[in-house]
Amino acid sequence: MVLQYKLKKETRWKKYPRKDKLKEPVSKYDFRLLSEDKKKILVDKGSYQKVMKRFRQIEFFKHRK
Repeated sequence: MVLQYKLKKETRWKKYPRKDKLKEPVSKYDFRLLSEDKKKILVDKGSYQKVMKRFRQIEFFKHRK
């Protein structure tokens, strides 16, 4: 999975570096989650908390036996 971010006023998505490398607080950014090949959007544009909640759900079910 690939996490991408952009400032709310921008149009271009960038690969997410880490929370501490962002220049602004996370509330000023939009986030989205893509599949590994970047062809399918798993979570559309939303807040950091919303996207990370879904990311954890996907990881949980992916590794569940």
